[in-house]
Amino acid sequence: MSRRRGAALAVALVLTTGLAACSPGDGGSTAVPPADALGKAGGLTRISFWHEMNGTNAKVLTQLVNQFNAEHRGSIEVDPTYIGTYDDAITKYKASVMSNSTPNVVQIYDIGTRFMVDAGQTVPVQGFVDRDRYDVSDLQPNITGYYTVGGKLASMPFNTSMPVLYYNKTMFEKAGLDPNRPPTTLEEMTAAAQKLSARNGGPAKYGFGAAIYGWFLEQLLATAGDTYCDQGNGRDGLASKAEFDQPDAVTVMTWWQELVQQGLAANTGRDTKAAQNAFTSQQVAMNLESTGTLSAYSKAAKSGGFDLGVAFYPKIRAGQGGPAIGGASLWVDGPGHDDAEKEASWQFVKYLASSTIQAQWHTGTGYFPISKGALQEPVDVAYRQKNPLFDVAVKQLEQTPLSVASRGCALGVMPQSRKASEDAIEEVLNGSDPKTALSGSVGVIQKAIDRYNRSARL
Repeated sequence: MSRRRGAALAVALVLTTGLAACSPGDGGSTAVPPADALGKAGGLTRISFWHEMNGTNAKVLTQLVNQFNAEHRGSIEVDPTYIGTYDDAITKYKASVMSNSTPNVVQIYDIGTRFMVDAGQTVPVQGFVDRDRYDVSDLQPNITGYYTVGGKLASMPFNTSMPVLYYNKTMFEKAGLDPNRPPTTLEEMTAAAQKLSARNGGPAKYGFGAAIYGWFLEQLLATAGDTYCDQGNGRDGLASKAEFDQPDAVTVMTWWQELVQQGLAANTGRDTKAAQNAFTSQQVAMNLESTGTLSAYSKAAKSGGFDLGVAFYPKIRAGQGGPAIGGASLWVDGPGHDDAEKEASWQFVKYLASSTIQAQWHTGTGYFPISKGALQEPVDVAYRQKNPLFDVAVKQLEQTPLSVASRGCALGVMPQSRKASEDAIEEVLNGSDPKTALSGSVGVIQKAIDRYNRSARL
């Protein structure tokens, strides 16, 4: 990326997010290094790894890093550093580019993909794949599809999640609903909520509840085969507009608003914890959440004395597709790092993508394995036999055809667009007209998109 382009992107990002953006470092390049770079360097190559995993996830990740270091003793040593939340990470990464102090490998959340591609700071994983004829057939296509831009795999997927429907099977039985036939569409969600809600004599205070989170709207649009932004969801070129005010989005928001107004759904606002607590405390009988919460929900169900159900993410209408994935991927930085460091970084991210390591990661954290082979590893097979609810996400991903919609939107200002959609959702749940609120937020984010795209094209 040229200094002019870097400065222009910086201006765009200051205007849209107030964050520091990038200009290129003086050393290194984004070119793929020779395959023998480590051998030529000789001795020990140390690389830095920035990540956002904490708690149990951090413990498992540290174990994997230690295993890698042990297997590559004397050749490669990875130094992992926790740098906060996903938003913290991309902010700190931009600052590190400005100061020419980038890490060798950085974990960036899904919606930061387009920015990372446009910043031109990383070595595309596709280059390593082509150089080594690395077999990507073991990687889940719906996962690699998300991180593929312009026909090239930009980064290595790592921690992957999907949205699902959680429901209280015990309450379903009390409401006279079949606990083994959860709702599959918005219409069926409404029918279930009517029987589950206290307003109609049901066992729960509210039949449904979910946090105001733009990801949930994005996923409902994906199940309908709708793109969230133009230019093939930003995969064929820079997206020029967000489309979360389209008819299906209005349908979703009208549905959600009516449930709240009829006393069938809780409005817990943007606080994810509040929405989760409403479900685990059995105030709410159905909840939309990530597969990443399954372990916590399972423990809550056991202590709360209720039977937990997990089902495919609901669809706007029957017979549609499936949701897109979420989570984060690993990026290999180029400028400022020599060939040996880039090669060591590739060896590390390739290691984390292997079937045996992904099986460890899946069973240790609950994140979906990016490797098909991981699901055949004995430890993973035994884990899912013992925890059958984890198989729901596996089946959902396998049954979701790869499409433009299921790959998700790669928008340069996707984090800001998600927040804009959440502003609209909040307005709608507080009584505003769905179409007016959604179109208003689309109009607000349009200015940010235009500024970003002018800068990215320089």
